[in-house]
Amino acid sequence: MVAEPAVGAADHEWPAEGGRYRLVASLACPWAHRSIIVRRLMGLEDAISLAIVDPLQDDRSWRFTLDENGVDPVLGYRYLEEAYLARDPENGTENGVSVPALVEESSGRLVTNDYPQITIDLGIEWAKDQRPGAPTLYPQDLRAEIDAVNEGVFGDVNNGVYKAGFATTQKAYENAFTALFARLDELDERLADRRYLVGDHITEADIRLFTTLARFDAVYHGHFKCNRQKLAEFENLWPYARDLYQTPGFGDTVDFDHIKRHYYQVHTSINPTQIVPLGPEPSAWLEPHRRDELGGSPFGPDGTPPEPLDGPLRPLPPLGA
Repeated sequence: MVAEPAVGAADHEWPAEGGRYRLVASLACPWAHRSIIVRRLMGLEDAISLAIVDPLQDDRSWRFTLDENGVDPVLGYRYLEEAYLARDPENGTENGVSVPALVEESSGRLVTNDYPQITIDLGIEWAKDQRPGAPTLYPQDLRAEIDAVNEGVFGDVNNGVYKAGFATTQKAYENAFTALFARLDELDERLADRRYLVGDHITEADIRLFTTLARFDAVYHGHFKCNRQKLAEFENLWPYARDLYQTPGFGDTVDFDHIKRHYYQVHTSINPTQIVPLGPEPSAWLEPHRRDELGGSPFGPDGTPPEPLDGPLRPLPPLGA
């Protein structure tokens, strides 16, 4: 990972400057999905362009094969690794090639792939480019509580599903499985009398949990053996997840096709047949949730939703085509 000061930080070579950067992300990846949600919630579409990579990878990792001739139209790259090598020709890919990645359009150089910091930057450092009515995702008075919630969610849930899914010993799997569901039970209880994880509107904490919940029944429950119960069987987490899904900026950035193809076709050590399951039925996410009865509002008292999207961010051809 390239650790960088916040984009827009004082005396830093990467100022928050509209039209300068391209966000490279995968609709399949939960870590990258966060940045897509925040970019949309803050209305930064005109300030920061977006590139969507193929959910399938090869030995050079993330690639632009969904674009015409397999080349990103802005960066002129076939592979994201080219931005890493433009930054550091000798060691740029030593630690792998990951998304999300913020790339300077003019030089084609990677700026940062620090996924937790990218979303915070988009919510704070880009204030002058944000839309009117954008929410405050990391409010100063709630940061300590948000950070505490995020720490537990990251270790046991966001990363916990991977610890279980890629475990190579029974003990490691069982430890991850136990910690995961203990944390989910705790979160389910926390959400019994509050609409959002922290405060009375959406914050960084909700975004970071949502991207794992959105993939839980489709991927983690079966593919990663996180099968004590489905998300749809939690009393509060499931309505909470549906509430977020039905909020502009969340569900309209979820693509179950990208998600399932990536996990089931890339992780051949877990799924050697590469068969992609047809379920679960996505329409369940649109069922009434009644979470609004708990009070609060998605974007805060003075906030407004982002404009509707025209259509899917990047549709894929049918399986087997």
